[in-house]
Amino acid sequence: TTFQDGGEEVEDGAVYNVTLKKVQIQQAANKGARWLGGEGDQLPPEHTVRQYETSKIRAIKAGTLEKLVENLLTAFGDADFSYISIFLATYRAFASPRAVLELLLDRFGNLETSSHGEVANLNSLESEMVLRAEIASVLRAWLDQCSEDFREPPDYMCLLKLLDYLKNNMPNSDMESRVQNLLKQFQNQEVEAVDGFCSISSSGLVDGEELEISNPEEFSSFQDHVVAEQLTYMDVMLFRRVVPYHCLGSIWSQRDKKENKNLAPTIRATITQFNAVTKCVISTILGTRELKIQQRAKIIEKWINIAHECRILKNFSSLRAIISALQSNSIYRLKTTWMFVSKDVLLMYEELSEIFSDHDNYLTSRELLMKEATSKFANLDSSEKENQKKSQKRLQLQKNKGVMQGTVPYLGTFLTDLIMLDTALQDYVEGGLINFEKRRREFEVIAQIKLLQSSCNSYCLIPDPKFIQWFRRQRHLTEEESYKLSREAEAAADTNILSPKSQKSMVKRISTLFLGTDVFTPPKEQPPKSSPVGGSSGESTDSASVSSCEFNHSETEDVCVTPVSSPEDPLKKISGHPLSFCSPDSSMRTPSSGLSSLPSSKGSISEPGSGSDSGSTPARDSVAGGAPRALPVYNRQSDGSCIIRVSMDGLHDSVYKSILITNQDRIPDVTQRALLKHNLEPDAVEDYELVQVISEDKELVFPRDANVFYGMNSHVNFDFILRKKA
Repeated sequence: TTFQDGGEEVEDGAVYNVTLKKVQIQQAANKGARWLGGEGDQLPPEHTVRQYETSKIRAIKAGTLEKLVENLLTAFGDADFSYISIFLATYRAFASPRAVLELLLDRFGNLETSSHGEVANLNSLESEMVLRAEIASVLRAWLDQCSEDFREPPDYMCLLKLLDYLKNNMPNSDMESRVQNLLKQFQNQEVEAVDGFCSISSSGLVDGEELEISNPEEFSSFQDHVVAEQLTYMDVMLFRRVVPYHCLGSIWSQRDKKENKNLAPTIRATITQFNAVTKCVISTILGTRELKIQQRAKIIEKWINIAHECRILKNFSSLRAIISALQSNSIYRLKTTWMFVSKDVLLMYEELSEIFSDHDNYLTSRELLMKEATSKFANLDSSEKENQKKSQKRLQLQKNKGVMQGTVPYLGTFLTDLIMLDTALQDYVEGGLINFEKRRREFEVIAQIKLLQSSCNSYCLIPDPKFIQWFRRQRHLTEEESYKLSREAEAAADTNILSPKSQKSMVKRISTLFLGTDVFTPPKEQPPKSSPVGGSSGESTDSASVSSCEFNHSETEDVCVTPVSSPEDPLKKISGHPLSFCSPDSSMRTPSSGLSSLPSSKGSISEPGSGSDSGSTPARDSVAGGAPRALPVYNRQSDGSCIIRVSMDGLHDSVYKSILITNQDRIPDVTQRALLKHNLEPDAVEDYELVQVISEDKELVFPRDANVFYGMNSHVNFDFILRKKA
């Protein structure tokens, strides 16, 4: 089988990609060979005759909403077999379920007035049967893949409309009874808040219980594999509930608007659980002042062993949460404590940390995730013999149970990829057509999430009420509290004490833990001074400033963990920030904030920038263009475009928004776009000036009609401030 580019076909309201598929359908002996009695499959090529068949595959690239909905009925005939799944997984970015359903049923599904091309003869029974089969196929896929789209309490308007259509056009069909059952199921279910298993409010506790700092003895009573299994159980329950389309950049980036405070609850619950694990690690290590250094080291060892058990269970979410906590400033700086951690456990910790190395856009964790997505068990390799023996022994116990394991990913990776795609690719192309090529790219990520959700059905874990109750009871320390306790446990680091051997490159830049548009940077705060630990910078490794978890009282997703640079990292001094895994699209302002590449089968995003809601930002290159171009990125100008980060001076000076600009954009265009992204009135363009931050004491102020792309300083970070004119 061979494929050949057939160019494009343009229709009214749609642009199609055409591919010619050439397939060999027969190989027979030629006339001379047949005269000798030869058979085609037994003769050399020169004595055979091959017959080929060429078919045309049409895949819609861009179109109006009407054309995209109509294509649901024709895609199978055009050999675009994945179109229905792609549309259903991504249409919420540009249309509502009601709009799609009305077009599908009223305009294209009406057997009496349909203008659908395949139903030229409306009196033909065969044509009606064809249309009925097509509609049924689309509806069946919709109910199978995205039944949550119809959950609209208390009226369920879309589901009732669908039921009415089926009664009139497909009475007594299996589809009708299925929709009736779904409606009853929704109506009978009470409105349930997603249970994150980690609520720290008193409502999540049994009467009479209060939040408490972990008792080391109680924590030590739980076996390592039990803790890992329970964390995995909680993660699995939450990840399976994640609604994939909520991860789309255009949807997830809208979560901070007031009217969207309840947006994507399943993702928020997953984030809350991740943060709860991280905070639990810190509180168990630092929460008890009376602990001796050796006891604290034992707790660190226990968490490393739990992280290893999570790796065996293929739970990358809790694994990363534990590693992130151990690399937080308040834990990382405990030099003396780390010296009491055994060598074997430190080596294990280093290997686990290497999984999340930020090298080449976290290539190691991505490859490992895809490699083990559908494998029955983890593939464990260790460079240390003792750890290898331990890993294989634990893995063999898992295999002996005869139960396959799923895979729980770190969701932030997918959210970041989707946000970057949303920023780099335009929503609409020339003529106001919806860019469906963008949705195909997004579906590549969504499909991975769905695959992993399906794999989670393989887990067979039983909840342990004792552990879950203990986990819920833990009082989480703010970052100030944890840093203060860390300083009490070990005073300023001594220059003669060697730093613990930690990960080589888990966090080389704080900016790449959570990438994207919303950057929370608390007011500058001078950290306590301490004696230097060495290195060219002469800065103490615990000199990072500490900021409060209370920075945003309305959010429960603030991660009070400040990853720090490893000893090998040239960045010796990094300001502490409350990171928000609720914003996996968050990135911090650092001297080196270039972002890594996002792999793709249709082109690459080299060092993609942080993402945001791209909205309908027009781009100059049409989807109808030829070969795929390199996508615009942050901190680098390429192909006449780039991504900049803009904050609002005074009003929202702690929040960045990523904006795509081209070499055609002037100050009014960029200013209006920045105001829109910060949810401000775009008409107030005249009241603001745009400046680029060159250094702490230098700014580049742009004249009113300047071309931002050519006027900006491309040798410093692409960080801008929108300031109200005096």
